[in-house]
Amino acid sequence: MSGAPLVVFAGGGTGGHLFPPLAVASALRLRVPDVRFAFLGTDRAIDRRILDGSDCQLIPQPVQPLRARSPWTYPGFLAAWIAARRRCRSYFAATQPVVVVGTGGFASGPGVVEARRAGIPTALINPDVIPGRANRYLASRADMIFAQWDEAAAYFGNHPAVKITGCPVRPEFQGASRQAGLSRFGLDDRRKTLLVTGASQGARSLNNAVLAILDDLTSIDGWQLLLITGATDQDRVSRAWASRVVVGAVVPFTEHMADALAAADLVVARAGGSTLAEITALGRPSVLMPYPHHRDRHQEANARVLETRGAAKTVEDKTDSRENAASLRRVLVHLMTDDALRTRMAEEARRLGRKDAAGVIASEIIDLSRGALRARTSRV
Repeated sequence: MSGAPLVVFAGGGTGGHLFPPLAVASALRLRVPDVRFAFLGTDRAIDRRILDGSDCQLIPQPVQPLRARSPWTYPGFLAAWIAARRRCRSYFAATQPVVVVGTGGFASGPGVVEARRAGIPTALINPDVIPGRANRYLASRADMIFAQWDEAAAYFGNHPAVKITGCPVRPEFQGASRQAGLSRFGLDDRRKTLLVTGASQGARSLNNAVLAILDDLTSIDGWQLLLITGATDQDRVSRAWASRVVVGAVVPFTEHMADALAAADLVVARAGGSTLAEITALGRPSVLMPYPHHRDRHQEANARVLETRGAAKTVEDKTDSRENAASLRRVLVHLMTDDALRTRMAEEARRLGRKDAAGVIASEIIDLSRGALRARTSRV
């Protein structure tokens, strides 16, 4: 084929829909040096923030999420869906991508549907145990589905090409070190670190629970805190932090999650699929507080994968800050004072980790491209 081959990722709107495909893009670049990438994403600020530093073109789509419980929004969703499909159709006709990969979420739909219609090979990345609505809808239109865990396969029925690959993590997770992580965030290398993160958009109920027990956490000798609050909560959390004597740091967001996790001796987090892939890639023990408002409760199913294997403890997010604080206090005080238990949990997390997922998926995409990428594979 003439010109550099183009791989298109369809999806965006959250870090969980952007970071895994970026990891695949890096792995593909090592194998096919002249490959090009584009993201059919959203107009949310997070898409621009994450993709601006990459070599991937962002193409925002006029697409909206389908709110099943709000029928008055259906006309707007349908109009946006039609407009997005037309944009994808024109873009594919002009650029001739060799593969289109759906990364989950409402923004993945138009691109995968139009790719299938145009005869372009398609694939899905599925980090969660329970597929989201988009991936369930698109499964029959995908030539291949890359799932993180064995438990996900049952949700895709008789699909002939579900591959258990793990969820891709970015290249920096390969060489992340505790010392580099501590240095990046200005942390004390003589202390153990509790990392609290609500992922790319933050988690208010998690932040509230931690603030409610700050005095308990700071009373445990030899520990420091690293809080990643999300942009909307940074000022509030920082003010509460400043009113106490707390060792550690507060940041609204970081593009250096590998460093943050490498610095951590214990992690408190949501249970999104990509978050758990990163935690297990570095073998960190965790306390998981799954997001409670998804209809399918898929983060609870994700958390159970780690909990049943002894890699994590789960705390239910009851949305009541007092109840959450009491539950979180019990679990954290126990773990922060039991080095042997944390070590066992870390070992189990490491067994679950798949640092090679991006490379495995990249190789599958090369095969899926019907030779267009294989012909240009680097011989280095």
